[in-house]
Parts: sequence; C-alpha cells; structure tokens
Amino acid sequence: MFRTRHWLTLLAALLALLVPVVGIQPAAAAEGRPYTNPVKSQKGADPWLEYYNGNYYLVTTSFTGVLTMRKSPTLAGLSTAPSVQVWSDTTSTRNNNFWAPELHFFDGHWYLYYSGAPSGAACCDQQRTYVVESAGTDPMGPYTFKNQLTGSNLDPGGWLIDATVLKYNSKLYLVGSGAIGGSKQSLVIAPMTNPYTISGSTFSLISQPTLAWETSGAPVNEGPEPLYHDGRTFLTFSASYCVTADYKLGQLELTGTDPLLASSWTKKQTPVFQRNDAAGVYGPGHNGFFTSPDGTENWLVYHANDSASGGCGNGRTTRAQKFTWNADGTPNFGTPVALGTTLPGPAGETAVTPTAYTLVNRNSGKCLDVEGGNTADGTNIFQWTCNGGANQKWRIEDQADDTSRLVNVATGKVMDTADCATADGTDLRQWSWLNNNCQKFRLVYTATGDYVRIVNESTGKVADVADCSSADGADVRQWTWLNNNCQQWQIRPTT
Repeated sequence: MFRTRHWLTLLAALLALLVPVVGIQPAAAAEGRPYTNPVKSQKGADPWLEYYNGNYYLVTTSFTGVLTMRKSPTLAGLSTAPSVQVWSDTTSTRNNNFWAPELHFFDGHWYLYYSGAPSGAACCDQQRTYVVESAGTDPMGPYTFKNQLTGSNLDPGGWLIDATVLKYNSKLYLVGSGAIGGSKQSLVIAPMTNPYTISGSTFSLISQPTLAWETSGAPVNEGPEPLYHDGRTFLTFSASYCVTADYKLGQLELTGTDPLLASSWTKKQTPVFQRNDAAGVYGPGHNGFFTSPDGTENWLVYHANDSASGGCGNGRTTRAQKFTWNADGTPNFGTPVALGTTLPGPAGETAVTPTAYTLVNRNSGKCLDVEGGNTADGTNIFQWTCNGGANQKWRIEDQADDTSRLVNVATGKVMDTADCATADGTDLRQWSWLNNNCQKFRLVYTATGDYVRIVNESTGKVADVADCSSADGADVRQWTWLNNNCQQWQIRPTT
C-alpha cells in the first residue's frame, strides 16, 4: 500500500510539471516593422530584393549606364535609404539603358545580372544581358565585369533581357526573354557551366505568349522568376505589353524532368496576379521573391503604376506584400494592395527603421557636421567628433536621376558646392535648395564596409577632409578623387 501511494504521489508530481508545458503554445513570429507601399518611389521598375545578413538590398532599373542599390535593416527603411551607385561601365558598347538587375549568390560571390545597350543607342533593339561579380560576400560589391550572356540563335543578333538563374538538380540555367526563329517575345533558357558562362551557344523556347491575357497591347512573355516550394519548381513571368494597365503575372510549373524542353513546363491558364482597379493598382508585374528574416514568410516584390495610363517608364514604383500557399501546393499571391496601406513588415525584423544617416570619415572617424547647427545659408560644413546631434544627421534623398541631395536634419538645408566652382579646394557649405547640379551628389560604393565617395554632379569632384586632418573643425571641401581614406565616408543609419 505504501509503495502504491508512493508511485501515485510521484505520478501526480510529474503531471503537475507536465501540464504547464503541454499548455504552452509556440510563440508566433513577431511581426516586422510597419511599412507602407511604395518601398521605392524613384526609379522603381523591375525590382529585385534580397535579404542577407541582417539587411535588405534593393536594386531596380535605371534606364542609364548606372545601377544603384539601397540597403536597410527593415523593409520600411528602404523607402528613404540612400541610393548608392554599385556599378557603372565605361565600355561604350554596353554602358547605356540598364534594365532589370538581379542579384544571385554562388560560390562565395554575388553576381549581378542586367541588360544594357551601347552608348547612344535608341530603345530597345540592342539590349544584351551582362553579368558582373562581387569581390566578396558584400552584395554592394565592389563589382568587376565578367561576361556578356547571349545566344547565336536569339533574334535579332542576340537580343536578351530580364535574365534570371534557375537552379535544378544542382545545375544552373539562364532564363530570360527573347525571340527565336521569328517567335514573339518569349521565355528562353540555356544551360550554364558557371554563373557567368552559357554552356553552348543556343537557347530553347519554353513559353510563348498565346493566351488572350498574354497579348494585351502586344504578345509578350518576360521577367521570369523561379520559385521553389516543397520540392516543386515554379516560374512566374510577366505577360502582355508593359505600356498597358494589363501587364500581369503568369505562372509555369516544371512538371517534366528537363528544364530545356517546353514540354516539361505546364502553364497555368489564368493569370496569378493582375490589376486591381478598386485599389488603384495598374500593370503589376516584373516581380521577385524574398523570405522574411526569420525564414517563416514568403514575400513578393513587384512594380506597378497608380494610373491606367502610367506606361513603361520611371513612373512605376516598387511595392511588396506577403503571399501564402494554396492547399494544392501552388502559390497564392492574392491581389495587389493600394498605395498608402500600412501593413506589418516581414516577420523577424528587430532593428529600428532608420530615419536619417551619419556620414563618418574613414580616416578620422569623425562625422560630417553643419557648424553649430546654424541655419544660415553659407554655414560651413566640416568634420567633428560624432555626438548624435541633429546637425550631424542627414536625409539622403533620391532625385530620380542617379543623384541625391544631402539634407541636414537640424537645418533643413542641403550640402552645396560654393558658387558652383570647379576648383580643388572649393568649400562645401549648406544652402537653401536650388535644385541645381552643384547641390546634387552621387554616392559611389568604394569599399566593403559601406564606404562611399561623395561625388558632386556638377564638378565630378569628391568630398574631402582638408589635408587629411583628424582634428575637430577640419574643413570638408571638394577635391579631385585620390582614392585615399580622407575621401571615403561610411554611411551609418540613425534615427
């Protein structure tokens, strides 16, 4: 009897311990920081968004010979993050009209794929696809040119845009938009021997625009993007002419075993994402995919217009929204949400959304500062020990022409090259915004660690700490680029 009571007592004690454990439910993933579309309102077409090592990286079409990238620890922060130039090309046969850039990571390097044209070429028959390679694991580079990617059977003369990389059975394939043998603009594919080389010289057609919803304005299949889920491989694509409000997303699934065969792909007979007139969203398309920081959510990034006549240019803005999966294992992208709708950001975001930035000199470790926070035009800009003051904080505002203006948080005035002079040593000061090139700057990525050179658009000269001084109050002036640490600045987010 004693032994029975003893075991009953032990059992009761164990149950008392277990009950709270059984009652505890797994905590839901923390919602990310609230964000509002658009996540990029300047040059927002053909977006590619990547989450890597604590930051989002966003790159979009420029229509020039420059690619800029934004970096932010939150999705919300991308809307005001600095646009930093990560690639330009001086080779005249390929330094114009950059479209549809994408980032992919292979073998310890980032590869940036994009289409471009010769200098001075009219749109759009001379577009070709190119790839550059990062020096290391920093998505912002620096990058070096690797190759042109094209095929001998592409019309006319190798025309290829919107390239992406498909991974299947440990092999790489380049998928893009082109034409073969007089076809309409279609999806084409070729095997790759490495991330920057096509295996062989020919492409195969895998999808042509034949359905009514693929032919609005003109028959088009473009912007292919792979999506992998539960062992299945999908390929979204953009259909119809981008000038129309009926630009939209279609979907293929790899149901065969050879991605090079059109018969291996099954096309869904209806669009999977399209205009939402009630929400004022027109022509949504050219998407990408990314995963939330905690890995639990799938997200769609895409561009769209806010009017039916928005067209195919820089009026398109970058938008993002979460998507889910249907019971049959296919993606459910829902409908595009209206601009101005505040939504929870991707799950697992923990950083505070930046609202401004400090610029810290690489040589001295001191901050770009408006002297005394004085609001007068002509107040000097110099370096000073970083102290968190508003006169050391800057909003770096994209001007939609590959340049930015640097607006001081304390004074509301902008960095300005004195009297628009071109001489070395010309002072950098603050001034009321006049919207001229002397007040516009390019942030050009220089070295891993977020170091940039601040290049004046009018003079081509850079922000330089006089005589490489490390003293408080040392003047910041413009000077010819010497590639030294006194001319490099680190962008640090702040609030």
